[in-house]
Amino acid sequence: MKILALLVASGAFAQGLDVAEIMARVGANQTGADARRREYVYTQRQTLRLMRGNGKVAREEHREYLVLPRPKKTGKQLTHFDGRYEASGKYVSYDQPNYHYKGMDIDGDLINDLSDDLANNQGTRDGLAANLFPLTLRMQTHYRFHLKGTETYRGRQVYRVSFEPKAKESLLSDDDDAGIWKGDALIDTEEFQPVAITTSLAWRIPAAVKVLLGTNVTGLGYSVTYQKFDDGVWFPVSYGGEFHVRGLFFYARTMSVSVVNSDFRKQDVNSKIVYADDGHQ
Repeated sequence: MKILALLVASGAFAQGLDVAEIMARVGANQTGADARRREYVYTQRQTLRLMRGNGKVAREEHREYLVLPRPKKTGKQLTHFDGRYEASGKYVSYDQPNYHYKGMDIDGDLINDLSDDLANNQGTRDGLAANLFPLTLRMQTHYRFHLKGTETYRGRQVYRVSFEPKAKESLLSDDDDAGIWKGDALIDTEEFQPVAITTSLAWRIPAAVKVLLGTNVTGLGYSVTYQKFDDGVWFPVSYGGEFHVRGLFFYARTMSVSVVNSDFRKQDVNSKIVYADDGHQ
């Protein structure tokens, strides 16, 4: 009886599905969800922050975008921006992205890259870097998945699935699909859509890189939560991560990104959207 209870609790007995079947359905649904998201307009708010070792803010930006449906990639229009940087113990405000207040402005470069690489990915419908969360069928080929059981999360029954890379692939690999993450995914048991995912680096920065370049990254990881809307489409509604980076022997920052998507509205297929050529799409 204990074995039977364990099987029922894990969801494997009740649903008759193993983790491979669960993830195959998840992978297939990612394509469908991506297609449906193109019908929506919404607001995306980003908070980007670089902290010094003493806990003080070195640089901070708040960006707000109108996210617009486009045939093949994400279209964004910057609708609000404010930023500040610390210099000589004082904070100075600025009002445009990619702002540099001195010749070698490492903070200015990094905070802009943080937004572009992690939240403005042009190859995805929602802008989130797809290789951070191994859910698509292509990404899944680099990972092993383990069904840990079922539970209730925000009123929905979910599978808890852990994942890890199949092989120890290099953190410096040119392959964007390289398996370098580990973590947990909560998968809706009825619709096989992700509800929440957390990831962290599976491998450490190679010792040779840390010694030769004086570069190290610790605490690297991200989390994302999804929400189902009335017509059945699932959207990532919050996304965030924080990590510490040390580079070139003298530079050290704790970097964080927080993204919130809201104000979703379905676009009328008969309406026409005009994209401003402002360089922020």
